[in-house]
This record gives sequence, structure tokens and C-alpha cells, in this order.
Amino acid sequence: MWQPKLKVLLMIGALSVPCFSHAGLEEGIKAANEGQFEEALKEFNYLADKGFAPGIYELGQLYENGHGVTRNYRKAADLYQQAVNKSHVDSMFALAVLYDEGKGVKLDKQMAVTLFKQAAEKNLPAAQFNLGVMYSNGTGVKLDYKEALKWYEKAAGNNYSLAQFNIALMYYEGLGVEKNIEKSYIWNSVAEFNGNLNASHSRKLDERKMLPAQITEAKEKANVLYERIQAGLYAGEDRIY
Repeated sequence: MWQPKLKVLLMIGALSVPCFSHAGLEEGIKAANEGQFEEALKEFNYLADKGFAPGIYELGQLYENGHGVTRNYRKAADLYQQAVNKSHVDSMFALAVLYDEGKGVKLDKQMAVTLFKQAAEKNLPAAQFNLGVMYSNGTGVKLDYKEALKWYEKAAGNNYSLAQFNIALMYYEGLGVEKNIEKSYIWNSVAEFNGNLNASHSRKLDERKMLPAQITEAKEKANVLYERIQAGLYAGEDRIY
């Protein structure tokens, strides 16, 4: 039922750092995207030596994925931890994944939850989703569908389609909420708008249990909900229900 963990692309926040750091970071990312890992390694090493958290994170990415260097999860974890100590959100997420999978660090689901939560509280959608998954499965925490739904709602409000799809599943199954096919249809529709093919299939299953008038009304509600999410106005249980 629950979707696998996903890694996310770098999202750079506004930091009070010298312009050369941002310039070097952009050059390093561009080089990495073009497969010029030697150049990327040079840029990221320089930034890491300067204590620039995004540069430390990107260096960790190279070591985790074995780009331009021999893959070394332990080195990646050490670098992510350095950036976490500087409150770098993407590093919190990356390190959480390593703890969850036991790569470069001792397998520690509780630590993974702690790090996912830190990143989730800083509004990282993938972390909010993963935290929901942990609560849904009782991994590293006590199983709690209501808490899972809370974090899925936050990720869904950030237009994270996997979270939108999982909310639909929770309403369909009645997990942590009262079973509600209409709400399942609405959330499946929203996730489908975002290209989620599983949600498209699930929405069609919902339709089989709905009357034509109910489907028409649910479509209208789904459109309103999607527009609210796109506008950044959705924050949990909504009046459209």
C-alpha cells in the first residue's frame, strides 16, 4: 500500500553567505549534471572546506552515488552529518535515508524518524511523506495512522503526489479516518492531476462505488482542492469536504 522512499533534488534556500559560495555551488552542480565530476568534486571540496553546508551536502551526494569518487556511504554520512549540524534540510533527509537503510551507518530506524521529522518540520515535502510512511508502517515509531495522515496532509499541501495518493488510500481503507469513498476519489483525482498513474487507476475503482451525481460533485471538489493546493492555500482538512 505504501510507496517506497524517494530521494529529492537539491533545494537551495536563501542563506547569508558570500556570493562566491553560491557561484561555486552553481558551477559544481552544473558540472555534475553534465557528468564532469572531477570539476564538481573540485568545487564542492572547496566549498566544504569553507564550511558551506550546501557544498558539503553536494560533496556527500558524490560519495553516496560514486560520482567522480569511489562510492563511500560512510564518508557520505559523515558529510551529511556536518551539514545537518549546520541545519541543512536536504542533508537531514539524506542522512535519514542512510540510517533507514543502514548504509554507512548502523541501521537505526528511530534515528531515521528523528531526522525525517527535523526535515519535515522545515517543510521538506519528501521528508513529510517519508515520516507519514514511517507512522503508517510503525517503523521506528509506534504505528499511528492519524499521525501518518497529519504528515501526508502537510506533504499533500506542498503538492507531493505520493502523499495525495496515500491520503486517498487511507480514506478508501478507513485507516485513521472514517472510510469515505468520495474523499478517496477527490484525493486520487488531485494526485492524478499531478501525473500519478496509480491514483488514476484507484480513482476508477472509486467510481464503481459512486452514483453519477456523487462523481460530478466529487470532481468539482477535486478541482477546487487542486487549485487551493496550487495556490499554497491548503493546510489540512478543508471546507470543500
